[in-house]
Amino acid sequence: MWAVVPVKDLGAAKERLANVLAPAERQGLFRAMVEDVLAALAAARGLDAVAVVTRDAWAAALAARYGARVMPEPANRGHTAAVDHAIAALVASGVRAMLTVPGDVPLATAAEIEALIAAHRAQPAMTIAPAADRRGSNAVLLTPPGAVPLRFGPDSFYPHLDAARARGIEPTVVELAGLARDVDTPEDLAAFLAAPSATRAYAYLAASGIAARLGFRARRDRAAS
Repeated sequence: MWAVVPVKDLGAAKERLANVLAPAERQGLFRAMVEDVLAALAAARGLDAVAVVTRDAWAAALAARYGARVMPEPANRGHTAAVDHAIAALVASGVRAMLTVPGDVPLATAAEIEALIAAHRAQPAMTIAPAADRRGSNAVLLTPPGAVPLRFGPDSFYPHLDAARARGIEPTVVELAGLARDVDTPEDLAAFLAAPSATRAYAYLAASGIAARLGFRARRDRAAS
């Protein structure tokens, strides 16, 4: 089983946070979140390999630090296209199962990855971890990799369930608190900052002064006093 993490160009990272973070801040947060995800995958049992789909040099260098393979993509065409690119490569190589996880779920843990794998059924099968709002699909495990057509987006969860059932596959849904919390919008960022965590992403937000600027240091100080 391979895990696949699509990573877009750094310059285009987290554009939906532009109202609250400067470009360099968005890039710093994105780097930290991707590293949190790769660290969780590297520590999880049950994976044969981890691959990063990217054309960005920093992401390739980060992948190497965690022993992950790099799947270069010719253009930055979006999350779905990056996953499809990985599926084609894995199928051609005879890989029998694929887990795809986004790079913006810094609270994901190795234990959650293992729980997702443990819940997976005999092939053909889909196991899916929804976003907290049950609209997005934050992790999808497929056996074989192309068992169900994937189309990611803010409302992909129920369409993915429908797509699996159209193929005669009853999907397994696993609710996992860390994987459910992507950081994509200002509201997501506020929720992440409201619950301090031992993640690289949270450490970056605190050390850079972003947390304090957005008022979260004061809130924690008042709560502790």
